[in-house]
Amino acid sequence: NRIIHLLLQPTNLRWIILLASVLVFCAILYPGLADTRLSYQIGDVAQRNIKASRDFLIEDRIATETNRADAAAAVLTVYDHDTGLARRTAATIDQAFAEMRKSLAEAHEALAPPPLREEAAQLANADVTTTPVPTASLPAPPAAALPSIDQVMEGKRQGLEENLGTKIDQETYRFLVNSEFAPAIARRITHILTEILRSGIVTNKDILLKEGERGIALRAVSSGKEQVVRNLRQFYGLDEARTMVRVIGQPMLRDLGYSDYQLIVDMVQDLLHPNITLNRNETNTRREAAIEAVKPVFHKIKAGEMLLREGERVTAVQLLKLRALEEEQRSQRIALSSLGAALILICLLVAAYLIHYDQLAWSDPASIRNLIFIAAVFCTFFIVAELTAALARPLAQNTPFAFKAKSIYYLAPIAAAPMLACIFLGLEVALPMAAILAVAAAIIFQGSLAVFIYFFINGSLAAFWIRHCRERKVFLKASMQIGLLNVALVSALAVYSGRFSPNALMWEWAFGFFGGIGVGIVASGLVPLAEIVFGYTSDIKMLELANLDQPLMRQLMIEAPGTYHHSVIVGSLVEAAASEIGANPLLAKVCGYYHDIGKINKPDYFIENQSGGRNRHDRLAPSMSALILIAHIKDGIEMARRYKLGPVITDTIQQHHGTSLIRYFYEKAKQRKGESALNLADYRYPGPKPQTREAGLVMLADAVEAASRTLDNPTPSRIQGLVQKLINGIFSDGQLDNCELTLRDLHNIAKSFNTILNGIHHHRIEYPEANGRILERSRNRDGSPDQQPAKQKTDFGDDDTENGASHLRRLGIS
Repeated sequence: NRIIHLLLQPTNLRWIILLASVLVFCAILYPGLADTRLSYQIGDVAQRNIKASRDFLIEDRIATETNRADAAAAVLTVYDHDTGLARRTAATIDQAFAEMRKSLAEAHEALAPPPLREEAAQLANADVTTTPVPTASLPAPPAAALPSIDQVMEGKRQGLEENLGTKIDQETYRFLVNSEFAPAIARRITHILTEILRSGIVTNKDILLKEGERGIALRAVSSGKEQVVRNLRQFYGLDEARTMVRVIGQPMLRDLGYSDYQLIVDMVQDLLHPNITLNRNETNTRREAAIEAVKPVFHKIKAGEMLLREGERVTAVQLLKLRALEEEQRSQRIALSSLGAALILICLLVAAYLIHYDQLAWSDPASIRNLIFIAAVFCTFFIVAELTAALARPLAQNTPFAFKAKSIYYLAPIAAAPMLACIFLGLEVALPMAAILAVAAAIIFQGSLAVFIYFFINGSLAAFWIRHCRERKVFLKASMQIGLLNVALVSALAVYSGRFSPNALMWEWAFGFFGGIGVGIVASGLVPLAEIVFGYTSDIKMLELANLDQPLMRQLMIEAPGTYHHSVIVGSLVEAAASEIGANPLLAKVCGYYHDIGKINKPDYFIENQSGGRNRHDRLAPSMSALILIAHIKDGIEMARRYKLGPVITDTIQQHHGTSLIRYFYEKAKQRKGESALNLADYRYPGPKPQTREAGLVMLADAVEAASRTLDNPTPSRIQGLVQKLINGIFSDGQLDNCELTLRDLHNIAKSFNTILNGIHHHRIEYPEANGRILERSRNRDGSPDQQPAKQKTDFGDDDTENGASHLRRLGIS
């Protein structure tokens, strides 16, 4: 926690942000530095002699790849030979037939008449293993028992199929049942299978034969022994093996009828399975191992050896040597280039910080936010520049149009960064940003002075043209201006470089113009994102908030109409005064509109919203009244955050009373309890004091407008005296110490307030009624209780002494 707290200190945080920005820049720059670009291609004529500066090795990649291909080709394809398949198949057949004979004997025994059961048992135990038993010689059961035996044995067929692993059709199964699954038939079947499997059955013989004369590595699955087999035609394919069943089985089954012979052949063919299979995994593993075992082929180049002579045509071997030389020098060049680029960027950022940014109060969280915003903009547009550089070369090479890669650089919308900085932080921040980004672009694009000039000028003017952006259409206008400026810059740079080509120039004009249009599009799209992420309030958003039809202003008008009218007048006062002293009139006006929105929660406790002469504070203790008045600051801050008015307006709401004293209720409490019994801090606003000129203007206008309502006869001299007294009082109380308002500014503010208030409170002629009487015009006192004193003298005219205690200067007098 201590380390994190130390890193988050404003001084340390600045260096962390600087270091992070430089690291991002170097990381983005690395791919461009790592890209090795040969100055020669095969067939080019050498412009100068090139010698090796030191000893180094050249890898002959072509020879290495050839050796690796030969090593991979020398590896024989591995096939697995399952030599035990014939034995396992024979054992399976014998066991399956034995189980079926047992089941058949049990069926006969169960279904035969009692006298025949003993004979059936003798037949089941008879030795029939020596001579094949023809079907015709088998004892036929009684005709009445056949259907029952078939029905019983039909249920055993599925078990036989599962044991043998193949389907048995009904006709074949009936033959086997009639032959009582004789062991002689099982021996004939296994003999045929064994003969064929001994020769070997391969899954796909066509693939096997592609190995040709190379042969294969035949590996026994059971023992792991391996042999090289080159006579590949000795193995049967699956179709050939099925044909061989008839060939081998014909002499063995000649004593059977044709139909029985055909049934056994079909059954044996179904029982055939390949016992030689291709092992792709093992083959690939052996080939990869063989490739890995091949060492690269290197040629040694001695220091001073001539790699390329002037006037020679570059050959593939020479190009290989040049490439190796560049590879040797690349690591050193990348390290030095990265270090140099980082040092350049650090120097630029530090210089810009010291000259432009260090004048701000960086201990303020808002200033730290600004610094993070600047770093984020830098990093974002470093990436934009790198993406443009990465796409330029492929686009130039893979399109049918004749333009160079450097022409696409003019399309990069880097000028959008100074535009963003100008919109949120002002022109004094945008101009050094344009210079730094121009240098970064020149490094990333591997350009020269021309690239720097192009991006510096269009970035600076882009910020200049957008500095008074209060409408979305300003982006369109600025985009067109930047596009035309880019065309002029491209033309000037083409003339300067001396490489004037009409076709190339037209492409550069097109990219430059559309790059300017893209600048406006990118900037307009990023402005709302910056407002959301960093909490900025741009002039465009200010104009939206200045619309009195905003939901919050409508709620203020309905629930607190007096406060609404007061806020509108305050907005007019601060807008005019801000124009006089060079502050932001739009920001000041919006802050004036929203400075008292906290009164919406308890409108009846503020005198401008009270009617009928009843004041709720008359029945409250002065301390409670002071708490209610102070609470409208907190309520206003919460509402500003809920409605997302932005930090600037929220800070003005918090600061517009500063730490001023609620004098009316303080005097009232002092009369009741005595001064010694009071805590002065309980009757002061929590602050802080105004930190900006706009917040100071709102404080002055709020006090002047509220007090001006208390004047009985608001003549120009009385208004002038009131303004003078209130501004001097606020100034002498130290409320304006932190907002950079000078005495000259206060003088101009007072003059502006006098003009506006005289226009509001000017006298009108008295209209006679029909009976000749004069229509009396009255003026209500509706000054805000948090501004007026307990017993305020309302005559601030010429009778006021110039040397009074509350009058430090006579302000607003021309």
